[in-house]
Amino acid sequence: MNPFQRRDGILHAEGVSLEDIARRFGTPCYVYSRAALTAAFQGYGQALAGREALVCFAVKANSNLAVLNIFARLGAGFDIVSGGELARVLAAGGDPGKVVFSGVGKSVPEMRLALGHGILCFNVESAAELDRLNAVAGEMGRRAPVSLRVNPDVDPKTHPYISTGLKTSKFGIPYGAALELYRQARRLPHLEIRGIACHIGSQLLDPAPAAEAAGRVLALVDALAAEGMALRHLDLGGGMGIRYRDEEALPAGDYLRPLLGVVAGRHERLILEPGRSLVGNAGLLLTRVGTLKPGEERSFAVVDAAMNDLARPALYDAWHDVVPVGGSGGNPRRYEIVGPICESGDFLARDRELALAEGDLLAILSAGAYGMVMSSNYNTRPRAAEVMVDGDQAHLVRRRETVDELLAGESVLPA
Repeated sequence: MNPFQRRDGILHAEGVSLEDIARRFGTPCYVYSRAALTAAFQGYGQALAGREALVCFAVKANSNLAVLNIFARLGAGFDIVSGGELARVLAAGGDPGKVVFSGVGKSVPEMRLALGHGILCFNVESAAELDRLNAVAGEMGRRAPVSLRVNPDVDPKTHPYISTGLKTSKFGIPYGAALELYRQARRLPHLEIRGIACHIGSQLLDPAPAAEAAGRVLALVDALAAEGMALRHLDLGGGMGIRYRDEEALPAGDYLRPLLGVVAGRHERLILEPGRSLVGNAGLLLTRVGTLKPGEERSFAVVDAAMNDLARPALYDAWHDVVPVGGSGGNPRRYEIVGPICESGDFLARDRELALAEGDLLAILSAGAYGMVMSSNYNTRPRAAEVMVDGDQAHLVRRRETVDELLAGESVLPA
């Protein structure tokens, strides 16, 4: 569904005008749609109907407590990559028994925290982590539930920065080393083998690589079963892509159909870890034009959002559609949409034909994933507010930071 539609020429989020949101909460401001979050999650539920499955939202995509709470109410599990993300899940009402802990650098305190809360599983990514987790669990008098994150060496055909399943990746355990590491895990007294995991990348549009990876994982599962290691679950990751510009992004049911065909007839519980596909198109970044700088070769629209608010364009040269919230009296021309940060890489969009006037509101679309969650305080810029729209109501779910708050944790040297 598209929750952002025009009414009387003004862009709305569900039943609320974005002009009203800007007046109430200021700009820059992230705006999310509860209806779109719910519809996206329910799309996975419909695709997985009839088999035992758990959808674990990838918290790294958007960790706002209100977003997490909506998914928790819908019955979601959560895929985390830090102790801080676990704390967010718990604060949002998430069930720790539905949490899988991924990531290559889990610390001993993070392991203790997760074991203490009884998470569903650790997705272990190295032999050293396996030994460390065994030691921590032993000190706590517990057995740690584990899966090995296996690198199936399948090309996901996505941006190299978000490709995680090749043999050159820092993530996961090489496919050829996995069987022996499972044998090692079985010998460690404070570990309980629960399953197997893989994740090949993000913004995946072609379902074939995910299905291919699932096939490689199942071959390993059968080899483990032959040695008496029967697994309870198959964690086949996430990464389903969305439409940013002109991509052909499939509905969840169509994207998952080849993968589900590969695992048809298996008894193991299926775990999926979608992130972007649940939140990406459910959010936008609202910003206001401050200055227009016409030029002979390039014209610039300087807005009050910047690369510290939305890093994806500067980091990946990523495309986000930019649309005016209302009308404008300006003349159409080609603009670079840039922020006030002192970096040439501070751009949000390039070469966009828009009719703009100073003071206009712009909506930067498809910003619900890897937007606010990747923001920073570069140039001592307070981070943006976040607003959740639910029907005809707009709720402030994160207030804008202040400069005083940014300075509060610092001090000068004594005289």
